[in-house]
Amino acid sequence: MHVLSIVTIVLTWLIALVWTRVTLTALYHLPRIPNLHDLRYDAPPTGNPNPANPQITVIVPARNEAASIEATLRSLLNQTIPIEIIAIDDRSTDATRAVMDSLSARIAAEPQPPGKSLTVLHIDALPDGWMGKTHAMALAARQTATPWLLFTDADILFRDDVLERALRFAHESEADHVALALTLILKSAGERLMTTVIGCFTLLFFRPWKTPDPVAKHDSVGVGGFNLIRSSVYRAIGGFEALRMEVLEDLRLGFEVKRQGFRQQVVFGRDLIRVHWASGALGMAHNLTKNFFAVFRFRTAALLTGVVALSLLLFAPFVGLFAPWPIRSASLVSLAMIALAHRYSSRHFTGISLLYVVTLPLGAALLIYSLLRSMILTLVRGGVIWRGTFYPLRELRRHAGPLR
Repeated sequence: MHVLSIVTIVLTWLIALVWTRVTLTALYHLPRIPNLHDLRYDAPPTGNPNPANPQITVIVPARNEAASIEATLRSLLNQTIPIEIIAIDDRSTDATRAVMDSLSARIAAEPQPPGKSLTVLHIDALPDGWMGKTHAMALAARQTATPWLLFTDADILFRDDVLERALRFAHESEADHVALALTLILKSAGERLMTTVIGCFTLLFFRPWKTPDPVAKHDSVGVGGFNLIRSSVYRAIGGFEALRMEVLEDLRLGFEVKRQGFRQQVVFGRDLIRVHWASGALGMAHNLTKNFFAVFRFRTAALLTGVVALSLLLFAPFVGLFAPWPIRSASLVSLAMIALAHRYSSRHFTGISLLYVVTLPLGAALLIYSLLRSMILTLVRGGVIWRGTFYPLRELRRHAGPLR
């Protein structure tokens, strides 16, 4: 047998072993991650001596979110527990400011349940050395003294009992930081295609079941749409003042919580928080432009290594179907494991048909396009353009701390 053939057979079986290990490990551990739907309660959350006194401040930064901000704030005002909401208009150039002020005025004029409030802050200029979002959230966090902070986004829709469930879980588990997985609202085949391949990408590099383990220092979690953290812990780790120029501020916040020895939990709960993240496959691919190079800490060699690894893991099982039987059998094992993982994800999280597994090569091509696009545009521009603001690459690299 030719040496190249032997190398190819060995490589395809190594890929099959990777998918087998990753999938079976995930299917064993994922069902053990707490699910907020499983909470059963008939009494108020513990730890609040005065039920009318808010225990949580929800911080909602918004820049050019006129289309979604009112629905987000309304869903927060509908929560079953008292809450303080601080919404920040961060230099918006659309109608975000007017929408927020109008809603605030209407809320002030309407009778509200005890312990619910909405405060709107406006930012007209960004200080040097800050990302817009981290500055907005740090500013809002200084305005409150509640025991808990929830950092979220301006396009998230909250089910009316999610904060009650999350706070109860935090008290009962004695967690310092709770991250709740988002449910994506998928409106097109392209969005389902991209979600399928992103799920595979996540499965390869993320082990959420390890986040509560204090020994697993390299496994942490942060979710931009739902980072619930004790105020005392937020301040102990330095808050967003310590992450002023961090593109992936949600992941770094989670990393710092874990690194500094505080207790972290990731939880599931389908449809408790929902978001339509982007429109169409290309919309999702382009939305990743800001983030992907930052995931690799702006290191070109690391990103290119990731591209090669993803190409092998996502393309090889399909190409191998047209190869001789020793290679084809390994490819069938890989695809069976991918399908098994997708079936679990569909049943519990996404609702995406198993047929979308066959779209993985196209999704993989778009994912790799997103990775390369993120790197090339950042290098060509000499930085990142985010929500109309330019951030120099040299500054981003200087402040890019570890994520794992």
